[in-house]
Amino acid sequence: MIFLLLALQAIYLFVFSVASHLIPAKKYPEVNHLGSFVIYIPSYKEDAVIVETAAAALAIDYPVDKRKIIVIADSLLPETLQKLYSLDIQVVVVSFEKSTKAKALNEALKQTEGEFDYALVLDADNVCAKDCLFRMNDVLSTGFKVVQGQRVAKNTNTTMALLDAVSEGINNQIFRKGHRALGLSCAIIGSGMALQYALFKEIMPEITAVGGFDKEMELRLIRKKVLFGYAEKALIYDEKTSQQGAFENQRRRWLSAQFHYMRQYLLEGFSQLFRGNIDFFDKVMQTLLLPRILLLGIVPVAFLLSLIPGPGLAPVYWLAALGITYCAILISVPAKYINKQLFKAIISLPMAFISMFKLFFKLKGANKTFIHTPHGDTK
Repeated sequence: MIFLLLALQAIYLFVFSVASHLIPAKKYPEVNHLGSFVIYIPSYKEDAVIVETAAAALAIDYPVDKRKIIVIADSLLPETLQKLYSLDIQVVVVSFEKSTKAKALNEALKQTEGEFDYALVLDADNVCAKDCLFRMNDVLSTGFKVVQGQRVAKNTNTTMALLDAVSEGINNQIFRKGHRALGLSCAIIGSGMALQYALFKEIMPEITAVGGFDKEMELRLIRKKVLFGYAEKALIYDEKTSQQGAFENQRRRWLSAQFHYMRQYLLEGFSQLFRGNIDFFDKVMQTLLLPRILLLGIVPVAFLLSLIPGPGLAPVYWLAALGITYCAILISVPAKYINKQLFKAIISLPMAFISMFKLFFKLKGANKTFIHTPHGDTK
């Protein structure tokens, strides 16, 4: 049973990884019609980065009358608010007994004046490429109601940040490019994603998640058979976690949300499959996947254990699972990260594996409390 579960995960990753390379990505030509964007930037205690992020959003190359920037200020310092007020943006100050990204976005929606074609959600550390909105507009203009941009690393200055950046790149290859290659919805991340504004206003009041609001949004929309597009050329630079503590907090939040939605939607996933909603079933199956760093550690250990004489599967089966697992992940690593720095970082993988394994015993209550990942410390 253990072998079957691990082998299925390996095959799943391998299929989408290979598809991302073999099936050419759809090209989206530049369009003349420019839709209007409202850009929401939730900021909870992000005094170190939010002013820079807001200024960078203002510098995006897109007609000024076609975009509006709204910073949602939650627990920011007075001096930070003063700097934000000096910029040509709207500042929505919020205060909650228990802060969540969903609450912040819903409050900002209530205070948004005017109508827009699309809503783009960024994190407080995100910086968009100059042509990001143009490239988003190209894909949205083809009829997609939801589009995920390509999030890439802003920094790779530490071993932890580099591993985080590589992980993001692998996700882009498998869960976004690979899924679209096979006609399925790409995964959204929670930042760098754009939705038709009318749909955003419709779905956000339904979102009550403490952690993983993007996963709840994803499942609710795909249940309605909304297909998600991928704007690979719309680049959003995201700050990667540089410190061990921040990395663990972030992964604890993600793991907790993953297991929460697995329990909530697993049975419905099979029900939707029988109704022909393969996209929904696929997204639910993703909640069953082990974090890749655990998969990279467990499969070789299982292979070594299979070499010990005794009952169980022959080592050749575990060797095959090992080969498929590592092949799927290695061919998904972005070429720009394959260098001496990466090989040095690989040495730290055993410690990262132990860290992730320990998090399984710290998940209790994690999805009931907002776990904040601070930004701005990239030393």
